[in-house]
Amino acid sequence: MHGIVPGGGLAPDGQRWVACKPGFFLPVRVLSRLFRRRFLEELATAHHTGQLQFFGEFVGLADARAFAAWLAPLREVEWVVYAKRPFAGPAAVLAYLSRYTHRVAISNQRLLALDDRGVTFRWKDYRATGKTRHKTMTLHAEEFLRRFLLHVLPGGLHRIRHYGLLANAGRREHLARARELLHVVPTAAQPPALVEAPVAIVPPTFVCPHCGAAMILIETFVRGEPIRAPPTLRVAA
Repeated sequence: MHGIVPGGGLAPDGQRWVACKPGFFLPVRVLSRLFRRRFLEELATAHHTGQLQFFGEFVGLADARAFAAWLAPLREVEWVVYAKRPFAGPAAVLAYLSRYTHRVAISNQRLLALDDRGVTFRWKDYRATGKTRHKTMTLHAEEFLRRFLLHVLPGGLHRIRHYGLLANAGRREHLARARELLHVVPTAAQPPALVEAPVAIVPPTFVCPHCGAAMILIETFVRGEPIRAPPTLRVAA
């Protein structure tokens, strides 16, 4: 889970902008312990209301006492909440997250083969270094589909949620007030003026079959691969 948080916010009365201290955003250790408590509380509530299901070797955790004993050590260890200032600015952070929020679980470029053995694809081992980080893996088709479907969101679950200044209820008013207090002039919403590009005239041999006038080349579409093409089938000799 990723969260993008501004370095400040509107005061409850909306009359001033409350900014964080220079060079300091949040106490990470306090945030880690707060997240640990809230997460474990919600997990215990979900178990108490019967929203959790257990299978295989974890069937025993369906018992309330066993589940409480399993949760107890998690309250004693330190949880890590990683928060840092973006090195390349907010635009780089948004570009980084968009690659995960607006794509499927695996891109077509990573799919290498589909044969009797299963599906072969590339993956990156972050624990390795150098060229050995990029490896290949072959899974049976059923297992590959199972792992792929783990990335499909349940019905009704939103991938991206907005709170605070960007909440749908008052987004326009809040952003306008924040810009006013920060003396930020919003960028013009008008589209930039269109610059007329030189028009290429096709030779007279290309004429309209209906009116006989010379056809004008407006744009050329280069043929590319389909967006969701299946992996190339490789047959072993």
